[in-house]
Amino acid sequence: MKHNQHVGKWGEKTAVKHLIERGDELIGQNIRTPYGEIDIVVRRGETIIFIEVKTRTSDKMGLPEDSITPRKREHMIACAEHYAAEHGIDHWQIDVIAIEGKPGQEPKITYFENAL
Repeated sequence: MKHNQHVGKWGEKTAVKHLIERGDELIGQNIRTPYGEIDIVVRRGETIIFIEVKTRTSDKMGLPEDSITPRKREHMIACAEHYAAEHGIDHWQIDVIAIEGKPGQEPKITYFENAL
């Protein structure tokens, strides 16, 4: 596995742990749609939340959330709309979890609710 993939997997695991600790119910991970992949889907009360996880090991390339380009936003919205339509979901939102750190370190987690 490449370094970036390893870091990405660690970031997603860290995000799932954080979400479960918050009391969210994990619905799925790495869900493929015709428009791309949804990193994590959780239920919080009556709302389904689609979560994009961005992980960086340092701030040399900027903050993790800085890597969400307008094109990436479009893909995230299209993925969420597709999934919601397919599953009859009325109440949903897209959140972003930015994780800074490395495996073996205590990560810095920044949570952006209703990010898009």
